[in-house]
Amino acid sequence: MIRVLVCDDHTIVRQGITQILADAGDIALAGEAANAPDAVALVRDLVRAGAIDVVLMDIAMPQRDGLDALRQLKAEFPKLPVLMLSTYPDRQYAVRSLKLGAAGYLNKSADSEQMIAAIRRVAGGRLFVTPSVAELLAGAVGAREDELLHERLSHREYQVFRLLSQGASVGEIAAQLSLSSNTVSTYRARILEKTGVRNDVELALYAVRHAEGLV
Repeated sequence: MIRVLVCDDHTIVRQGITQILADAGDIALAGEAANAPDAVALVRDLVRAGAIDVVLMDIAMPQRDGLDALRQLKAEFPKLPVLMLSTYPDRQYAVRSLKLGAAGYLNKSADSEQMIAAIRRVAGGRLFVTPSVAELLAGAVGAREDELLHERLSHREYQVFRLLSQGASVGEIAAQLSLSSNTVSTYRARILEKTGVRNDVELALYAVRHAEGLV
């Protein structure tokens, strides 16, 4: 039996996934978490109990996003396969997830059969990638590190980065993302540091240079 922890901030999504797992026959629910901190804490308990085989992790969540949780889980439990879920286009997060150590990446538009196949594959110690993600990975091979600096950004930092590069002000971004201006300013500072640019003009130029890799 493959034991899976489901982490998603939407109750109805967790319920739907739980039903899909129950219908598979060879997959059981190890637990549920509605946010990344709870997921990491639960994984620790389940690993100690020897009661988990796969983590199914949503990317977009409150408090900490799934990519941050992925980094922590791979640091603590490098052999535990983590299958990332997202509603965003594959180009935006698939390669980033795999580079951070995810065992696979699955868009939420996938059908239940594909989800079950993905869980079985990563539980068996193999990498799960769809043909579209495999194409993205092929395009990323050999890319210079300084051309992919935006891939270091967290989910929220990436959102702020996209809006800044489109000319939005800190106040406008705060209103759109329901954040405080101080929080957006903090994200902006992190983005400038991670991408190696000095101001919003250079950030916009960076976005233009890498437009094909941004969604």
